[in-house]
Amino acid sequence: MTVTTSRRLAAICATIACFGLLTACGQGDQAESSSPSITIATHDSWAMDKSVMADFTQQTGIKVKIAKLGDAGEMTNKLILTKSAPIADGVFGLNNPLLVRALENGILTEADVDVPDSAYDEAKAIRTDLAAPIDFSDVCLNVDKAWFAAKGKPAPSGLADLTRPEYRGLFVTPGADTSSPGQAFLLATVAAEGKGWPAYWEKLMANDTKVVSGWTEAYETDFSAGSGQGTRPIVVSYSSSPPFTIPAGGEAPTTAALLDTCYRDVEYAGALQGSEKSAEVEEFVQFMLGRKFQQQLPEQMYVYPIDSAIKLPAAWAKWAPTAVDPLVLTEDELGDTPELVKAWREIVTR
Repeated sequence: MTVTTSRRLAAICATIACFGLLTACGQGDQAESSSPSITIATHDSWAMDKSVMADFTQQTGIKVKIAKLGDAGEMTNKLILTKSAPIADGVFGLNNPLLVRALENGILTEADVDVPDSAYDEAKAIRTDLAAPIDFSDVCLNVDKAWFAAKGKPAPSGLADLTRPEYRGLFVTPGADTSSPGQAFLLATVAAEGKGWPAYWEKLMANDTKVVSGWTEAYETDFSAGSGQGTRPIVVSYSSSPPFTIPAGGEAPTTAALLDTCYRDVEYAGALQGSEKSAEVEEFVQFMLGRKFQQQLPEQMYVYPIDSAIKLPAAWAKWAPTAVDPLVLTEDELGDTPELVKAWREIVTR
């Protein structure tokens, strides 16, 4: 992988830190504009073509202010803490465990929108009247095919292989307590191993698994197909990562995602309890489910559209297939995520 390609992938997939405080919603200066406006709280990896957002305003007369509140976990914490005086009208970027947390804390209000059947039948989204699934990603093991070919060794084919002696010292993962993909990988092991997940992690750590703070460090520093300096050919990343490892002038990626190891991570949007503009938020959420917004998601936020009828970019269609049978957890299981992370931390810090 070239340095330029590597940096591009880092900008795409890294989960973000850093807060931006925003003004209370619904208190804009009426003299500034007679047009209604809504504030949508989101994470720092939000990106969307300005022309798409302008189309929504042109169609509805509603202006959308995007308020980035750090990573998805930080965003959710802030919305819960300000529940009694909402700082936004709506939210985008709640993943499965964060949606469950938002529901438990009562920060969402009903949003009446039409969701494509594929969101539930194929993307495995959680059904609720309080939020709509917008996009999804598959967090999976990625392997450096070139490294294994050069060594004359077979690449692993699943989670169980990572505990075998022939893969000792070859795996790096971001932490479940400091990284969204790291947490998704923990949930993947819980879904795959059930109550036996702690024993699985004990075997992983005994096999010299390296745990680092975030995706960028894992992929760019330690992964052998990252910056070119890493020594570990197995990493936690995304099913959409391989297309970005096609070398200049090449025709195929040098890496592959192991689809049988993928955990399905869905992102949701909804209206916040206490806002007086839930109807306007509903219109925006419905717009996010429309073709114009959905078809921009792979290029803008590097996630899959929740509507399976949307055509993917050519490189994604060829080299970034999604998991046919992804690992998922129930709402009740997702509600245990904080306890799972705490138990995980105790194992990896022994």
